[in-house]
Amino acid sequence: MFPFWTYSCSDYKTNSPKAHKERKLKFLKWLRDDLETRLAGINGAIATIESQLEREEVN
Repeated sequence: MFPFWTYSCSDYKTNSPKAHKERKLKFLKWLRDDLETRLAGINGAIATIESQLEREEVN
């Protein structure tokens, strides 16, 4: 992942420390949401495989 909170050419008017922190916070929240989505998918896959293994043990 690339940190997108750095200043770009279009941000020259809003390069205050507060604006920088707000962009960084927005990016980090997006990153957290993305990771939570991926983790939910992995947890779902694990649960599915575990239930399949349990059914196979019963049969």
